[in-house]
Amino acid sequence: MTHDHDLVLRPTAAQTEAALNPPPGRIGGDLVVETLAGLGATTVFGLPGQHALGMFDALRRSDLRYVGLRVENNAGFAADAYGRITGEAAPLLLSTGPGALTSLAALQEAAMASAPVLAISSQIPTAGLGGGRHGYLHELPDQAASFRGVVKSVHTVRTQSQIPSAIAAAWKSALCAPHGPVWVEIPQDVLLAETALPVVTGVDATPDELPPRPELTAVAAHLLSHAARPAIVAGGGVVRADASKKLRQLAERLQAPVVTTFGGKGAFPWTHPLSLRSWLEDRHTTDFLEDADVLLVVGSGLGELSSNYHTFKPRGRVVQIEADLGKLESNHPALGIHADARLALQALLETVSERKDATAAERAQALLAKVAARIDSQQLTLEQQVLASVRRALPADAPSFWDMTILAYWAWSAFDPKAPNTMHSAQGAGGLGYGFPAALGAAAADPTRPVLAVSGDGGALYSIAELATAKQYDLNVTWLIVDDGGYGILREYMTDAFGSTTATELTRPDYVALAESFGVPGVRTAPETLEQDLAKALAAPGPSVVVLPALLRMFAPTHLG
Repeated sequence: MTHDHDLVLRPTAAQTEAALNPPPGRIGGDLVVETLAGLGATTVFGLPGQHALGMFDALRRSDLRYVGLRVENNAGFAADAYGRITGEAAPLLLSTGPGALTSLAALQEAAMASAPVLAISSQIPTAGLGGGRHGYLHELPDQAASFRGVVKSVHTVRTQSQIPSAIAAAWKSALCAPHGPVWVEIPQDVLLAETALPVVTGVDATPDELPPRPELTAVAAHLLSHAARPAIVAGGGVVRADASKKLRQLAERLQAPVVTTFGGKGAFPWTHPLSLRSWLEDRHTTDFLEDADVLLVVGSGLGELSSNYHTFKPRGRVVQIEADLGKLESNHPALGIHADARLALQALLETVSERKDATAAERAQALLAKVAARIDSQQLTLEQQVLASVRRALPADAPSFWDMTILAYWAWSAFDPKAPNTMHSAQGAGGLGYGFPAALGAAAADPTRPVLAVSGDGGALYSIAELATAKQYDLNVTWLIVDDGGYGILREYMTDAFGSTTATELTRPDYVALAESFGVPGVRTAPETLEQDLAKALAAPGPSVVVLPALLRMFAPTHLG
């Protein structure tokens, strides 16, 4: 008897001939780019370095598009955004030592946000591996050790024949739920040496599915079907699994109000009658969720930001669906279901009973009214005006990428993303400098839509060099820089905590003149003209910069009382 897994495809005569006579002039780097192309990659990000030149030389013999950034960390942010927008693993080519290490903050953000990034770094020559102190340029005793606590998996190559399988295994790791960054390192001499290996053609790295266990979804469906006051917290896992429509169907069938986490923005329609929007940093929302007798948490670990700084204390049953096993019940006891959000929501749709609840939408709207009254009482008209202007200027389907800045903190709670997978920020790891380079990666992924980046002046200085990248590749990104002369949120934190500030004030350039020096159009605007100037910049092809001098304030927190 023949089993399916015993079948082996026999090569044709032409394939055999091609394998026996590979084209001349190929090196180890060609095996890298051939494998990437075979896996379906079309675009790679990165920055060349001496040890990595074998990969970059091979790029010119391939059809892969290369987008080169000016700082490795920014290249990592661009790859992160490309992965978020496309759902594909974004290759990131780096050099050894300082080049590799400079990408760590970006890879941490990708890990926290579950963005699929395939980082491929060079290494010192094979003779120097093993931890000895040989004095090679860029040498580290154990380069991979610097990444093991950050990425999903680490793959070290020692020979050319290992390259295709190592990259395929890393690709699969990056795309298995939960998505995340992975690390491959290849010695310089392996990349540079000529190769007689055949051209890489057959590569399969189909990610494994992560279905829920049926006995668990049966219990969850029973709890939700018989709940008196069910509610749902939708996290980034819903967006990454492309499960927003299934979430909406389930919420409507259960008549369960839905709040989205900051990473889950767009997972549920903002204006839906059952929408609690994203006001997680609000005690009224926390009270509402605590009052639920059954709380379904999908694609979220209920971490610090999603739990109103760990002040959330559920009184009812919690059902948690989470692809990251380490996040399952990590903060609250729950019926934990280790599964991809899409598959788990489909299982619940097939098993829950329809609930009738005439009060659910009324209770959701009453909550939003309480939140609005709290914010309106704080005299934050300027902040709400600026955010509303950004929303009106930005096309509904255009992606936006937000740095760690006061306007972004407002946007987490108060910005309507209009569609799933269109609003992204650095709130996963919380590092500065994400917004602009990430927007460049999104523009590379989809040049048909304008992309908005939002930064403060402090965060902007982290990635100002990428204006050259935006100009070189004519990427369709408008960069809004809110210039308040310092680290605005730290200014508020220090004033509240200590009564005065230290190290928060910044000397900064004329951002309009600086942009124009790169050949990028720039305009200085004001709150009253922001909508018009931003809309004009977004409508124009290519990169642009809009600078808004403004001192914005945060709304008062509710977790400190």
